[in-house]
Amino acid sequence: MKKFGLLMAGGIAALILIGNIGPMLALAISITILYFVYKQFIKANSNLEKAGWGIIGLAALLASASNIPAIIGIAAAYVLYLVYKNWNKQKQTFPKENHNDPFANFEKQWAEINKK
Repeated sequence: MKKFGLLMAGGIAALILIGNIGPMLALAISITILYFVYKQFIKANSNLEKAGWGIIGLAALLASASNIPAIIGIAAAYVLYLVYKNWNKQKQTFPKENHNDPFANFEKQWAEINKK
Protein backbone atom coordinates (compact mmCIF):
# COMPACT_ATOMS: atom_id res chain seq x y z
CA MET A 1 0.00 0.00 0.00
CA LYS A 2 2.89 2.35 0.79
CA LYS A 3 4.44 1.72 -2.63
CA PHE A 4 1.13 2.56 -4.31
CA GLY A 5 0.94 5.88 -2.46
CA LEU A 6 4.53 6.69 -3.40
CA LEU A 7 3.80 5.76 -7.01
CA MET A 8 0.75 8.02 -7.12
CA ALA A 9 2.58 10.93 -5.47
CA GLY A 10 5.52 10.48 -7.83
CA GLY A 11 3.28 10.33 -10.89
CA ILE A 12 1.38 13.46 -9.95
CA ALA A 13 4.62 15.28 -9.11
CA ALA A 14 6.14 14.21 -12.44
CA LEU A 15 3.15 15.54 -14.37
CA ILE A 16 3.30 18.86 -12.49
CA LEU A 17 7.06 19.07 -13.09
CA ILE A 18 6.67 18.42 -16.81
CA GLY A 19 3.93 21.05 -17.00
CA ASN A 20 6.10 23.66 -15.32
CA ILE A 21 9.39 23.12 -17.16
CA GLY A 22 8.86 26.22 -19.31
CA PRO A 23 8.36 28.62 -16.38
CA MET A 24 11.28 26.98 -14.55
CA LEU A 25 13.62 27.59 -17.49
CA ALA A 26 12.36 31.16 -17.87
CA LEU A 27 12.91 31.75 -14.14
CA ALA A 28 16.45 30.38 -14.35
CA ILE A 29 17.26 32.59 -17.34
CA SER A 30 15.75 35.72 -15.78
CA ILE A 31 17.56 35.16 -12.47
CA THR A 32 20.84 34.66 -14.37
CA ILE A 33 20.27 37.91 -16.27
CA LEU A 34 19.40 39.65 -13.01
CA TYR A 35 22.66 38.43 -11.45
CA PHE A 36 24.80 39.71 -14.32
CA VAL A 37 22.92 43.04 -14.40
CA TYR A 38 23.58 43.43 -10.67
CA LYS A 39 27.29 42.79 -11.20
CA GLN A 40 27.39 45.42 -13.98
CA PHE A 41 25.38 47.85 -11.86
CA ILE A 42 27.97 47.61 -9.09
CA LYS A 43 30.84 48.17 -11.59
CA ALA A 44 29.19 51.19 -13.25
CA ASN A 45 30.84 54.53 -12.61
CA SER A 46 28.42 57.13 -13.92
CA ASN A 47 24.86 57.73 -12.85
CA LEU A 48 23.63 57.28 -16.42
CA GLU A 49 25.14 53.79 -16.57
CA LYS A 50 23.63 52.94 -13.20
CA ALA A 51 20.23 54.14 -14.37
CA GLY A 52 20.48 52.03 -17.53
CA TRP A 53 21.49 48.92 -15.62
CA GLY A 54 18.79 49.65 -13.07
CA ILE A 55 16.11 49.73 -15.77
CA ILE A 56 17.38 46.47 -17.26
CA GLY A 57 17.51 44.97 -13.75
CA LEU A 58 13.95 46.06 -13.06
CA ALA A 59 12.81 44.38 -16.28
CA ALA A 60 14.65 41.18 -15.30
CA LEU A 61 13.12 41.33 -11.80
CA LEU A 62 9.63 41.68 -13.26
CA ALA A 63 10.34 38.76 -15.61
CA SER A 64 11.43 36.70 -12.60
CA ALA A 65 8.31 37.64 -10.66
CA SER A 66 6.07 36.64 -13.56
CA ASN A 67 7.43 33.08 -13.38
CA ILE A 68 6.00 32.30 -9.95
CA PRO A 69 4.46 29.01 -11.24
CA ALA A 70 8.03 27.76 -11.44
CA ILE A 71 8.00 27.49 -7.65
CA ILE A 72 5.30 24.84 -7.98
CA GLY A 73 7.60 22.99 -10.39
CA ILE A 74 10.47 23.22 -7.92
CA ALA A 75 8.20 21.82 -5.18
CA ALA A 76 7.20 18.97 -7.53
CA ALA A 77 10.87 18.20 -8.16
CA TYR A 78 11.42 18.06 -4.39
CA VAL A 79 8.47 15.67 -3.99
CA LEU A 80 9.97 13.46 -6.71
CA TYR A 81 13.25 13.48 -4.79
CA LEU A 82 11.47 12.41 -1.59
CA VAL A 83 9.62 9.63 -3.43
CA TYR A 84 12.88 8.38 -4.92
CA LYS A 85 14.57 8.51 -1.53
CA ASN A 86 11.78 6.61 0.26
CA TRP A 87 11.05 4.03 -2.46
CA ASN A 88 13.37 1.29 -1.17
CA LYS A 89 13.40 2.34 2.44
CA GLN A 90 12.53 -0.59 4.64
CA LYS A 91 10.39 -0.27 7.71
CA GLN A 92 12.27 -1.08 10.89
CA THR A 93 10.52 -3.57 13.09
CA PHE A 94 11.54 -4.29 16.62
CA PRO A 95 10.55 -7.52 18.32
CA LYS A 96 8.08 -7.15 21.13
CA GLU A 97 9.43 -8.05 24.49
CA ASN A 98 7.18 -10.00 26.74
CA HIS A 99 7.90 -8.99 30.32
CA ASN A 100 5.82 -11.88 31.64
CA ASP A 101 8.04 -14.49 30.01
CA PRO A 102 10.38 -15.99 32.64
CA PHE A 103 12.77 -17.27 29.96
CA ALA A 104 13.28 -13.94 28.19
CA ASN A 105 16.26 -12.96 30.33
CA PHE A 106 17.72 -16.45 30.01
CA GLU A 107 17.51 -16.29 26.20
CA LYS A 108 19.29 -12.91 26.15
CA GLN A 109 22.07 -14.21 28.38
CA TRP A 110 22.39 -17.40 26.32
CA ALA A 111 22.71 -15.33 23.12
CA GLU A 112 25.42 -13.23 24.76
CA ILE A 113 27.33 -16.34 25.83
CA ASN A 114 27.14 -17.80 22.32
CA LYS A 115 28.52 -14.58 20.79
CA LYS A 116 31.67 -14.87 22.93
